[in-house]
Amino acid sequence: MTALEQRRTSPSTQADAPSRPRATAPSRGPWLTDTLIVAVAVHIAQLFRFTADASVLSVGGVAFDYVAVSAVLVVVWSGSLVAFHSYDPRIMGVGEDEYRRVLVSSVSAFGGIAIVAFMLQIDIARGYLVIALPLGALALCANRRIWRGWLARRRRAGEYLARVLLVGSVDDVAFTAAALRSSPGAGFAVAAVATDTSPAMSANGDELPARVSDIAGAAEAAANLRVDAVVIAGELPGGRTALRSLGWDLERVGIELVVSSPLIGVDQLRVRHRPVGTLPLMHVELPEYFGTRRTIKRVFDAVAAGVGLVVLLPVFAVIASMIKAEDGGPVFFRQTRVGQNGARFSIVKFRTMDVRAEAMKAELAAQNEGAGPLFKLRDDPRVTPVGRFLRRFSLDELPQLWNVLVGDMSLVGPRPALPDETSEYERHEDRRLLVRPGITGLWQVSGRSDLSWEQGVGLDLDYVENWTLLRDVVILVRTASAVIRPTGAY
Repeated sequence: MTALEQRRTSPSTQADAPSRPRATAPSRGPWLTDTLIVAVAVHIAQLFRFTADASVLSVGGVAFDYVAVSAVLVVVWSGSLVAFHSYDPRIMGVGEDEYRRVLVSSVSAFGGIAIVAFMLQIDIARGYLVIALPLGALALCANRRIWRGWLARRRRAGEYLARVLLVGSVDDVAFTAAALRSSPGAGFAVAAVATDTSPAMSANGDELPARVSDIAGAAEAAANLRVDAVVIAGELPGGRTALRSLGWDLERVGIELVVSSPLIGVDQLRVRHRPVGTLPLMHVELPEYFGTRRTIKRVFDAVAAGVGLVVLLPVFAVIASMIKAEDGGPVFFRQTRVGQNGARFSIVKFRTMDVRAEAMKAELAAQNEGAGPLFKLRDDPRVTPVGRFLRRFSLDELPQLWNVLVGDMSLVGPRPALPDETSEYERHEDRRLLVRPGITGLWQVSGRSDLSWEQGVGLDLDYVENWTLLRDVVILVRTASAVIRPTGAY
């Protein structure tokens, strides 16, 4: 009798499940710091709202000091964070669901208190709650962001990882394994794979982890390996029936089933789950290239660029004098780029290269280190000393605010492409031209010239397909960090 058959006949469906599951995210630390933050936020609200002789709440003729009220609020708020599963290891450190649960649990706690107070006719001070809720909620989100950074570092070091068995065809398994390896912050470590064939490489040349079973024996292999989850990569032979049967087998041994989505590159904010009976459907909303939000983006771009140009005039003057004093050449560098819908425009930058840069390019062609059709050299001899400083901190790009003001570019968007690049675009890469290019973007904050051509294109397409105003704000904040600690700027 196999190990799986023994488990199937066990009187308990999860009798052989690991008694102590592997910790894939910290819970005690975040809970302690969250509770401390809640207590401090409530205490600050009490200090701001009440004087020493007015911090009393009357309930049914009985006076309660607001210290006791604050203690109750701390317990309710902290309990709500637990009740809404904000410490679930499956969401900690990954995606936006963690922040959503923190905010929803906070609002729910205060909403519940308000409802109880209304029903019992308790006149709790509204100003006290109005101060405590936003202060505590923002501090909780900031705390989770700090824990995310800590967890990401630990996961890159091989800790707090869920061991998984990948199941599917060779190519699907290889693709999924590569995606998991490139994102250690997601918290998965591939222990082995189950495929019906056993080459060491996929059709694309991706190396496969160790194969321990065919697809039919995946459940037993998972039980023997004591993995935390089985990840289905692509379609299974036998379709939905095989997938449901595998799910039942894994349920008996306490191993979770994870199904990879076929919607590659689609942000979850565009996906809506629409069940039809027992059939779960995923409705994908169309990308938004026009409309009110795009108008708001354009207005914000124009205002921010105009203000930036005025405020930065002294900086422009200093940089211009440095460039002019160095070799007497022109201050600005202009180059033709391709913008929205293929329209060409002249991009403006501070000149960072020798005035003979274009003539020298042919001599350096054999040393090109750029990705794809881009020409880049890490130690480009054409870059002047002043230019190297400007590039390091992206100061050479400040004049592009003029391109933003006149509508050629946006503050955030795909990287502005050269005409030579667009002539080599594949069909799907043309989608980068559906929106205005940006001074900054996902490419800028994710490594810049250290990225491969494919990675840069993937980030640009991700932005085009999944753009939101909130995402623009996040990228602008990340840009400030990227400028202070430049990576791939040369």
